[in-house]
Amino acid sequence: MATVVFADLVGSTGIFERLGDETAGRFVTQITTALSRTFEQHRGRVVKLLGDGLFVVFKEEQDALAACVAIQQRLVEKPIVPGGSGHPVQMQMGIESGEVVEIEGDCYGDAVNTAARLADLAGADQILTTQRVHLAVPPAQREMMRSIGPMFLRGKAEATEVFRVEWQPEREAEATVMGASMFRPPSVNALEITVAGQTVELQPRGERITLGRSLTADLPVNDARVSRIHATVEWRGGHFVLSDASSFGTWVYMGNQVEPVVLRRTECYLVGSGVIALGCDRNAEDAPLATFAVKA
Repeated sequence: MATVVFADLVGSTGIFERLGDETAGRFVTQITTALSRTFEQHRGRVVKLLGDGLFVVFKEEQDALAACVAIQQRLVEKPIVPGGSGHPVQMQMGIESGEVVEIEGDCYGDAVNTAARLADLAGADQILTTQRVHLAVPPAQREMMRSIGPMFLRGKAEATEVFRVEWQPEREAEATVMGASMFRPPSVNALEITVAGQTVELQPRGERITLGRSLTADLPVNDARVSRIHATVEWRGGHFVLSDASSFGTWVYMGNQVEPVVLRRTECYLVGSGVIALGCDRNAEDAPLATFAVKA
């Protein structure tokens, strides 16, 4: 058994475009080297550097979580700005534990794949993990975690309950627990999705609906950031499931959550009400947005 962490630098493409390959390469190397030392201080072993990220394994879940939180806190308390201008460095992280097979210094296994998928899903400054890690860490760390519900990770047939680590105390009051109710049989009548004043209603066991730039989509969205068929919504297994099929991703804001669930060719359940941003986060200029509400 081992605990796996994937930590990726957010927006590295923009850094290379702005600074040039040589300068950006040195900057990214300095960042990943410094992060390596922090992981090692928490008893982690850096398996390899991944260009703009790291792949690290730990023996204990609590050490992995502590290392990730320490890095996120460090980047907020002492921001690192590439080239002295632009946005500060941000990291997105995924943590999973399970059986890991080591071959010639590299590591393989389902936990490795899941941690990588979680890092891909995480937004800037976010740490995502699973119920397995949630149950394994001490109570003090467990209290930092908030379920964002079951999600279908790419390559996995069954839904994985995903937890976000609320490592910033000032955001604690904004966090809501959404996952607990998802495991009870839902009592819903319909899902309503609205785009630019047009509303489509999906009934349980009804035909799936599509959102996208195509004129044949059930909810057409005319924006260059939106793919022809950007996302679909269907009733599956007693829940309304949103599936991203786009080039740039889908940002889902549940209820009063400030941080989104970021989908990239992955899925999540829609519960309660919220906002879906297509191709960018909702704070982007003229972001193409859809609102949704599950009618009980």
